[in-house]
Amino acid sequence: MLQATPLTDGWILRTFDGTADALPASVPGCVHTDLLAAGVIPDPFLGRNETAVAWVGRRDWTYETDLRAGSGHEQTDLVFEGLDTVAEVVLDGRLLGRTRNMHRSYRFDVTGLSGRLSVRFGSAYAEAEAVRGALGERPAAYAEPFQYVRKMACSFGWDWGPTLVTAGMWRPVRVEQWSTARISRVRPLVTVEEGVGVVELAVEVERTRVEAPLAVEATVAGQRVRASLDGAQGVVRLEVLDPLLWWPRGYGEQPLYDVELTLLHGDSPLDVWRRRIGFRSIELDRSADEHGTGFTFVVNGERLFARGVNWIPDDVFPSRITRSRYRERLTQAADAGVDLVRIWGGGIYESADFYDVCDELGLLVWQDFPFACAAYPEEQPLRGEVEAEARENVVRLMPHPSLVLWNGNNENLWGFRDWQWEERLAGESWGEGYYLGVLPRVVAELDPTRPYTAGSPWSGSWDYHPNDPAHGTHHSWEVWNREDYAEYRREVPRFMAEFGWQAPPAHATLRRALPGEELAADSPGMLHHQKAEDGNGKLRRGLERHFTWPEGDFDRWHYLTQVNQARAVATGIEHWRSNWPVCAGTVVWQLNDCWPVTSWAAIDGDGREKPLYHELRRLYADRLLTVQGRELAVVNQAAEAWAGAVRLRRMTVEGAVIGEAEVEFTAGARAVARVGVPQELVPGGPKEFLVADAEGSRAFHFPAADRDIPYPRPEFDVSVAPDGSVTVVARSLVRDLLLQADRLDPEARADRGLVTLLPGERVTIGVSGWKTPDADAARSALYCMEPSR
Repeated sequence: MLQATPLTDGWILRTFDGTADALPASVPGCVHTDLLAAGVIPDPFLGRNETAVAWVGRRDWTYETDLRAGSGHEQTDLVFEGLDTVAEVVLDGRLLGRTRNMHRSYRFDVTGLSGRLSVRFGSAYAEAEAVRGALGERPAAYAEPFQYVRKMACSFGWDWGPTLVTAGMWRPVRVEQWSTARISRVRPLVTVEEGVGVVELAVEVERTRVEAPLAVEATVAGQRVRASLDGAQGVVRLEVLDPLLWWPRGYGEQPLYDVELTLLHGDSPLDVWRRRIGFRSIELDRSADEHGTGFTFVVNGERLFARGVNWIPDDVFPSRITRSRYRERLTQAADAGVDLVRIWGGGIYESADFYDVCDELGLLVWQDFPFACAAYPEEQPLRGEVEAEARENVVRLMPHPSLVLWNGNNENLWGFRDWQWEERLAGESWGEGYYLGVLPRVVAELDPTRPYTAGSPWSGSWDYHPNDPAHGTHHSWEVWNREDYAEYRREVPRFMAEFGWQAPPAHATLRRALPGEELAADSPGMLHHQKAEDGNGKLRRGLERHFTWPEGDFDRWHYLTQVNQARAVATGIEHWRSNWPVCAGTVVWQLNDCWPVTSWAAIDGDGREKPLYHELRRLYADRLLTVQGRELAVVNQAAEAWAGAVRLRRMTVEGAVIGEAEVEFTAGARAVARVGVPQELVPGGPKEFLVADAEGSRAFHFPAADRDIPYPRPEFDVSVAPDGSVTVVARSLVRDLLLQADRLDPEARADRGLVTLLPGERVTIGVSGWKTPDADAARSALYCMEPSR
């Protein structure tokens, strides 16, 4: 039987030329984390330390350990699941091989060998600059040379991430010993055909004895099939009658089936492959209609409005991301009503842990191939690496029912057309051959059960502009960059795959990341942890369109920018959900951060939820009320119809009701109903607003910018229960009340975000992790709208 032994102990790290002292090293890990653990470098996440450690990415490094493989098997392999990125593997002075791709695994035959094992990492900068010198300059959104090496692009920095160019064995290393044969690849095709679950396992083996008779035995759901295996490959087919279907969260359950395939020599097992699968069908409806070209996910015949978020690597050092951290972050997403996670193309193919959790939680996964925001050369040495990594990762991820889409790239087709790339390239390769040639061919050959799209945004063909909102996927960035978020209502895209608004992280996150700094919007540390071009300028212009600028008041600036982020995203999602089924999804940029930073994230780099996170829970709920112009949109994504009466009230900011009515509505299952707002209930100016209530759902419409609304001085009572929960009773209109629980205790969390209370209403906010509950402290951590100063 194949024996696998992790190779984790005894590693040391030294500079390539051996001039520095050896340091203990962790595998999996990377140079930065090892240097940090040894106290050689400061924490690059704190202050402006990022610049102080920039030298690390420019050096060459060597990892070493002793390899003593046991005997008793015919073959011994040294297996690296991930090498970041440019490396030579040397055993006892013998070169085993060279690597240049972070996104692949590597296997070396070390039968009969032992001695000192060295993995020598060259600087990714040196490799990228050498490839650029050989193939020529290509345009990109950023100056760093990330498109010339097959490595996580955001290692080189992004408009939300630090420049920390890593090296190391970022995934596990092991020794495998085996005899006669081993399973080298299993490609599972899982389909549902007329109520029958079908599992086809395409098996490939590696042999030491060509003549040995082999068989494979596969089991799933009590079904067992055995077949002889001639040569090096074969196919095993199993059928499961009336399987339980796997559904996205909110549409049904997520039953998972264990599949096991055993390689046999006679009755002796040689190797075993185990995975979990789910039975479900997935289609992407890209039909043309009177509105353009659609982009609608269809799972098990059910058409979905995708409630999505974009995912970036959860740590700029991905070797630190554990299974429990994946579960925590993805559970946060699910708890916010999210049902689709797009893995963005400037990151990585995530570990099996990520997809396992998505399988269990019912989160659909849209997987970008790792290409983002740049023209990528298509010549060697990159072209062969691209195909090899695609082939490996398509097969690796195929068992996961959560995976529903392969996407060729992020914004590169758009960039070619709109960012002056075409003129600058002057006919040189830029990646089109990957997105319209290599990648769809690989997916069609290996994984025909899933759809492929060439890019995001992409209109489906060059017949339309790549970012045409009427065709396929659309990214909206002009609004954040130059306009007011009210402009989101200008368009109804077929699928909004990226849009977002910035805000700073939680106060406790800033305090940890910027120790000792007097916080201000433009203080040195705040500016260093703001990576977007003119990010603070855009924050200010976006804020001043709605609020009076809080000059010199950091706490007020912090609160208002977080409110503005939630308001901006709400404006878009409410509008686009109201236009289902023309618009079939929104994917917010972004769910998470990879370090503490001012960004578009809903969850900051320390894992704390911003107000946007809690707002997503309202926006992505099955039932949503929203005022759209002179209409109330009743959005119902539940499986049952929603019928009832909505109570409409026209009110003054002083709390008087000056008009009221009840209006009947019926919104069918997975449908939207529109209800006209009677003319006499339309607010008549900045002193008035409209509130709509229906079965626990509520919508507000304030017709003026906050700076023009004569808010009364907010008055409310605060009490705190022994369990730390905070109850607020309003004695006036209290708009966008927010308890910043991390100001009470860095470990404290509140169970809700922004809430607006009418006079006499109350809200109880659950707080966990608060060790010393106190009413005065709670009041000091409460923020809301106040009269303009």
